[in-house]
Amino acid sequence: MMKLNIPYSISWLLIILLSFLSPGAIKAQQSSDEIYKDIKKLGVLANVLYVAAHPDDENSRMISYLSNHVYANTTYLSMTRGDGGQNLIGHEFREMLGLIRSNELLQARRIDGGNQLFTRANDFGYSKTPAETFSIWNRDQVLSDVVWAIRNTKPDVIINRFSTDTSRPNHGHHTASAILSTEAFDLAGDKKAYPEQLNYTQTWQPHRQFFNTSWWFYGSQEAFNAADKSRMLSVDLGVFDPLTGESNNEIAGRSRSMHKSQGFGAAETRGESIDYLDLLKDVDNKIPTSLFDGIDITWNRVPGGKSIGTKVAQLDSSFDFKSPQSSVPLLLDIYQSIQKLPASFWRTVKLKECENLVKNCLGLFIEARTTIVNVTPGTSLPVTLEIINRSDMNVSLADLSPKGMDTTLTYMIQLSNNAVNIKEFKFTVPDHLSIPYWLEELPTPGMYVVKDQKLIGKPANDPAMIVDVHVQIEGYNIAFPVPVIFKTVDQTQGEIIKPVYITPPVTVEVESEALVFNESQPRVIPVVLKSIADTVSGTLFLKIDQPGWKIDPEKIDFTFLHSGESTSFPCTITPPANESRAMLMPSIDVNGHLFHHKISVIDYDHLPYMSIVRESATPLQSLDIKITNRPIAYIDGAGDDVAASLRQIGYQVDVIDPALLSPEKLSHYQVVILGVRAFNTVDALSHKNTMLFDWVKQGGTMITQYNVNRPLVTQDIAPYPLTISRDRVTEENSPVNILQPDHPAMKFPNKITATDFDGWVQERGLYFSNAWDDHFIPLLEMHDTNENPIKGGLLVAPYGEGYYVYSGLSWFRHLPAGNPGPYRLLSNIISLGYTSKS
Repeated sequence: MMKLNIPYSISWLLIILLSFLSPGAIKAQQSSDEIYKDIKKLGVLANVLYVAAHPDDENSRMISYLSNHVYANTTYLSMTRGDGGQNLIGHEFREMLGLIRSNELLQARRIDGGNQLFTRANDFGYSKTPAETFSIWNRDQVLSDVVWAIRNTKPDVIINRFSTDTSRPNHGHHTASAILSTEAFDLAGDKKAYPEQLNYTQTWQPHRQFFNTSWWFYGSQEAFNAADKSRMLSVDLGVFDPLTGESNNEIAGRSRSMHKSQGFGAAETRGESIDYLDLLKDVDNKIPTSLFDGIDITWNRVPGGKSIGTKVAQLDSSFDFKSPQSSVPLLLDIYQSIQKLPASFWRTVKLKECENLVKNCLGLFIEARTTIVNVTPGTSLPVTLEIINRSDMNVSLADLSPKGMDTTLTYMIQLSNNAVNIKEFKFTVPDHLSIPYWLEELPTPGMYVVKDQKLIGKPANDPAMIVDVHVQIEGYNIAFPVPVIFKTVDQTQGEIIKPVYITPPVTVEVESEALVFNESQPRVIPVVLKSIADTVSGTLFLKIDQPGWKIDPEKIDFTFLHSGESTSFPCTITPPANESRAMLMPSIDVNGHLFHHKISVIDYDHLPYMSIVRESATPLQSLDIKITNRPIAYIDGAGDDVAASLRQIGYQVDVIDPALLSPEKLSHYQVVILGVRAFNTVDALSHKNTMLFDWVKQGGTMITQYNVNRPLVTQDIAPYPLTISRDRVTEENSPVNILQPDHPAMKFPNKITATDFDGWVQERGLYFSNAWDDHFIPLLEMHDTNENPIKGGLLVAPYGEGYYVYSGLSWFRHLPAGNPGPYRLLSNIISLGYTSKS
């Protein structure tokens, strides 16, 4: 019997492949057309790195074209995870939004065939210049991450989504991504640049670099048509594939539509679609006639690879769509030939491609499943291995090794055609928690802290638990890494598959991401303990890290008998008699092991289920704030936590269904607040708006938070003409001028001063108005550095007996962060008209 020694090590590319495993990606077997396309890819040795700044910046059509029609390994490098964006589908922001958007990118790549990487840069919000961006990012660290990505993916071609030109307005992150990519092109091949990386990888010099330009960067289609295109390549991305029966842009449309949190659903178009690549650099200083002109992307580029290329060509021409298993003997021959090559990047990549082709041609199904989704360190987890060979080939299950355990279970079982083989075994849960690796340490405003060089850039954590399953195929031994998954069957949904997460035995959390108090006023806060493990007992300790704060009780003993049990303990927190910021720091002692974590669940239909382990420490803020007793109706928009934040300072806030709005229902409220982007997302407002305006005329106060300027469900978002622009103030500490200091919104019940604009987060606001009716009164003026002042961030208009307010100020960020000034200012706006009613 011939045995190929293939030591299992998680190489850079295998890490990427494993991180892509999710319920959405699990499939028993590829179809013959998919297998054939992978055979075509086996014959192409080409790499492309596509570079931009955020999730959803990438050109999905280009990535799909390069992956599925050129058969190049195509990787999208996003500078950030999109943490600073908005969220159209839920209430998650910052790090939790970054997780959503990271996984939306992974789902997009599963559709279009690309790979995904990131840098450590933190998306701190919209930036107007690359200079501002680099003042917040650690420029050298991000540049090193781009160099690291180039050295590991070894691109022949780099494509920048954006231009380095700073003369035209653009997002500072966008321009910064192009600047860094252009610099990294030259540095990646220099062994003196970031030499510490060379302990894990090698230098690499890309051959050429392009800018993926379009008419947009020229200001108009006419200007682009007139532009010099002598250094540009034109590429038809709308090509049709008769093998799959769809055009490239149909694939790209589905990929693009994964960015649901940003509202980027796209059409699946057909027909010619020309894109342009503007040459930036070429190591030969020549203008190429095609993307890989002068670059050998065949097996001939690998020493000893010519004969392998001949065999792959034979594999291509002889493939039988009705009997993929017929290709296995030649595939194994190719596999052995690649194994004999010296260690190299392409040897690693093509061995993995061969292994997957062998598996798919055999119809080999391997699954390791359990019935528990959240598991705790050190416990013994029952796992079921199911393996089925759906071919006539000689296939045997040799053994399996749970990764991290010093155990090999030997079987040597012949796998006959289509026979189900089940093996049960125990997997000791590893002693680490499922905390996203970039969130293990507290980030800075501009950077995530990742100290392990090998982790930098990875799109996600590895699967929590992996089993190496060794299979003998016609005498060859191949190891397949298989993630342990949770699997169950629901009576209505059928199979439900989720990743497995490693969590503490008990979690602790409070009701909000941050807790806000009026000075000296105690409040009872429910502290919730939840058991993840069976039969667990311990002690909860509650501590506040600043003097002047009190919590009672400080210690609680607990016992749980069953997993899933939870209990809520009322705890009284008393703030000091002055403005103060502190941190509530719960910790749980279970048999001498301390845990201080909560679990945040992210569960959307287009994403894999996520059970994210996070620190349970909660910010506390004591405020000097006065409120008025006005009942508030809140109409949710795209999603925010403004209503919950207002309840914390004593307001009665009811979230109401806009479809059920009626004059009678409105009569119970004195204030109506529309959530962020309500006029973009709530269809009922297209006809309920006039009812709200009539209610305002009778004495109500209506507050509309920011909306983007298109698409709107109605142009009539206010009782008087009002135009929304893209104006924003991105510098959170930019100067603010109070235009109307004697206006009630600036005086009652809180006196607003310059100090109320200190300590804001990420930005002042966005989507300000730039044109409004004379009935509106602008209350504030603000601007970013070197820009003209703008006044459309907070507009108030008396209307009949009431008030209408449009606010582009980012209450949805500032209130959950616990900033005193925004609470005081919004309380005053809520109080408009109160004195005439009291």
